[in-house]
Amino acid sequence: MLAATFRRTMTQGAGRAAASRRTAALGQHLMSTSAPSPNAPSDQGSEASSVVLFESNSSLRTYILNRPSKLNVLNDPMLSALKPKIEEWNNSDLCGTIVGRGSGRAFCAGGDVALVATYAADPATRPRAIEFFQREFELDFILAALKRPYVAVMDGITMGGGVGLAANAPFRIATEKTIFAMPETKIGYCPDVGGSYFLSRLDGEIGTYLALTADTVAGRAVFEHGLATHFIPSRRVPMLLERLAELERPHPSLVDRTIEELSEEPDRTSPSSSPFTGPTRVALDYAFRHDTIEPILKDLETFSQSDNSDVASWASKTLSMLHMRSPTSLKVAIQAIRRGKKLSLLEALEMELRIATAFCRGASPDFITGIQSVLVKKEKDVRPDWSPATIEEITPKIVARFFDPESPFLRDVPSLDLPAELVSGTIANPWKYALPSEDEIRSLVLGSHVSGGGLAFTLEELLARFAEMRPGKMGVKEKVLEVVQRKCELTDNNDGNRVWLKWKHQR
Repeated sequence: MLAATFRRTMTQGAGRAAASRRTAALGQHLMSTSAPSPNAPSDQGSEASSVVLFESNSSLRTYILNRPSKLNVLNDPMLSALKPKIEEWNNSDLCGTIVGRGSGRAFCAGGDVALVATYAADPATRPRAIEFFQREFELDFILAALKRPYVAVMDGITMGGGVGLAANAPFRIATEKTIFAMPETKIGYCPDVGGSYFLSRLDGEIGTYLALTADTVAGRAVFEHGLATHFIPSRRVPMLLERLAELERPHPSLVDRTIEELSEEPDRTSPSSSPFTGPTRVALDYAFRHDTIEPILKDLETFSQSDNSDVASWASKTLSMLHMRSPTSLKVAIQAIRRGKKLSLLEALEMELRIATAFCRGASPDFITGIQSVLVKKEKDVRPDWSPATIEEITPKIVARFFDPESPFLRDVPSLDLPAELVSGTIANPWKYALPSEDEIRSLVLGSHVSGGGLAFTLEELLARFAEMRPGKMGVKEKVLEVVQRKCELTDNNDGNRVWLKWKHQR
């Protein structure tokens, strides 16, 4: 019955009010003159040779990462340029909205870890490696704590250090060109730039999966899993910038509506573009629920023999990915993710700076080994010479090198140098304007949500409630239906009128 109800509800159209707003917005765009390319720098106030371009258009302030041949990988000059300018904008009464973009086919593919590894390999230059991570994490926190609305346009490759620039922004734009990943375990390192904070707060165990496997999520799925707050087609990015420039003193809710009016409806024939739905998602959440690596691998082995071909294929592929990753990195990463869920963003970044320092100081040789193999030699489908080579050889003593305050690798770790007013201020909730989380859906079904009044819901009532809570938000219905299909069952009270939703897994 639930599946039939699910299919019937999926065929219903979007709300008329939201459709009207989008039609008006698109009509305005079509009537205007041709828009500039989203990657075309302004003619004013910037030099073509600069690694970061800065633009001012009315109240809009935009930074454009400008190393397209290097996929806008962050280096020292970029960090030196970005931090003071962002702080200046944040304190300017003339600044309305701050936007982050990248030139070419990437927003930002990460930090310049190849150079960092070169610094780390030489004791004389090792402090420079640690300083790079320190400065990178400082910028990540500043962007998360801005007083001005901040919009990160992830129109292209967004990985590692690039994720740090965007992940805690109140507005994160995904397009069909977005490719998202935290690839650190591939190079013998650990997810950082706040990854232990934001990945640990995603629905179910998606964050744990992405942290350990370094797998990618692309296009609309980046939005569906909460890694982006909005999805708009890449061709509408110039129009978005025009609209944002018109907002003199924008309230975040106005920025949200402005972006939402340019969003695109999902393909009605395909409720989700993510491979992590249905039985595969159930298997993922089950396998990656553990706090250690060994039972994860054991569950994946079991799922690889599943009668469900999709689940079996996913589990086998996942086992292959984990086998390629640094065993030390896997052990450190899952520890960081589990700890990060209980930390503030600042505390998580401070923990990650300690972990980065330990890697730079040789707590594991895998960081340099992985970068040499993956980034320098560009070896594909070749497992780097990890040391230790197996999960079984990674002892608690090895993991403690990265977390124990008494670890010799963690002596005199530098502190993050941050503006006092940002540290003491309130950081915007990075999920406020995203699709409803699984926990939010669950709380309404169970009657424990603050707006639920303790009442039971039918599917139609649940969808109506979320339509009221997020009016005009594209993708809400699809997200709620996907979660309900996976997590709920129907309870008929036998009066022929009401069929209630019941949560199957009450934690």
